[in-house]
Formats: sequence, structure tokens, C-alpha cells
Amino acid sequence: MAAESNNLEEILKPFYQRASEAEDRLARLEASLARNKESGNDKQLKLVGELQSQLESAKAKQLAESEKAMKELQRLSAENAKLEYRIIHLVRALKEADCKLAAK
Repeated sequence: MAAESNNLEEILKPFYQRASEAEDRLARLEASLARNKESGNDKQLKLVGELQSQLESAKAKQLAESEKAMKELQRLSAENAKLEYRIIHLVRALKEADCKLAAK
């Protein structure tokens, strides 16, 4: 029986060794995968940060352009009001001149 037990251990020894090597490889692969995931997460976080900064920059540019457009609109409205005022007075002066000519 003891000889049989020794013989069985000798037969199973390569299998135990291969199982142990497989467990070691699996542990290294898991560690590598964990590092890659962390690295991937870092890359994604960096990308998200870059996109957020680009979005903030775009919002700032949009706000600046909006303010610029509002100022231009106000300037054009004021200029339009001045021109309308001048037209009213020019039309009135033209009517008065026509009336004076018609009276002569």
C-alpha cells in the first residue's frame, strides 16, 4: 500500500506542478489586467478632463460672442433710431419746402 501511495504521488507530481504554474500565470495575468484597467481608467479620466476643459472653453467663447452680438445689436438699434429721427425731420422739411414752392 505504501509503495502504491508513493507511486501515485510520483504520477500526480507533474500534474500538481503544472497546476501550480498555471495558478502563477493566472495571478500574473490578473495583476496585468488590473494594471491595464487602471491605466485605461486613467486614460478615460484624462480624456474626460480634456473634453470638459474644451467644453468650458467653448462655453466661454460662446458667451463672449453673445455679449459682442448684444453690444452690436444695441449699437445698431441706436443708429437706426437716429436715422429714423433724421428721416422724420427731412420729410417734414421737404413737405415744408414743397408747401412754400406751391405757395409761390
